[in-house]
Amino acid sequence: MGITEAAQKYHERMFPGYESKFLETDPEFIELFDNFAFDEVVNQDDLDDRTRMMAILSVLIGCQGIDEFKAMLPAALNFGVTPVEAKEIVYQSVPYLGIGRVLPFLHVANEILNEQGVELPLPCQATTTQENRLEAGIQAQVDIFGESMKPFWKSGPEEIRTSIAGLQLTALAITIPEKGLTTNKEK
Repeated sequence: MGITEAAQKYHERMFPGYESKFLETDPEFIELFDNFAFDEVVNQDDLDDRTRMMAILSVLIGCQGIDEFKAMLPAALNFGVTPVEAKEIVYQSVPYLGIGRVLPFLHVANEILNEQGVELPLPCQATTTQENRLEAGIQAQVDIFGESMKPFWKSGPEEIRTSIAGLQLTALAITIPEKGLTTNKEK
């Protein structure tokens, strides 16, 4: 069957001028992979290429796929992901994965951006300061969850458990102690 014309064209857009060594060592694998990844997947959803690439970068960080991240970041830039967006994806991964798992990706992102001629550091993107970040964070919670969340920024688990026990998921985590299980606070 071979690699489809659609897969070849998409691959060339992502990786201009690059020819995989797998074409020589693993032709059957690369045919299946390229047809799947660069034809079937990209042609069956409504995601634009830029959004798809941002999702791919974040998933690669999450699964610790640093080798593929190195290959995909230049492709993401080819598809319109900006350097600021690429770095923000890395930065936003830290609270979820920890600095130990994300730091290698930050090094790789900086290396690739330098290779692409991007001047680092990037311009500051902060919208808060140390002085106003608590207030801005509270306001973000109010914007998302409503005015009734405003008094809870100082509350602990006890107040939240009795006040918002009706919320899904949150209620499950908060009401487990009421079912006979204990938390460190209640021991």
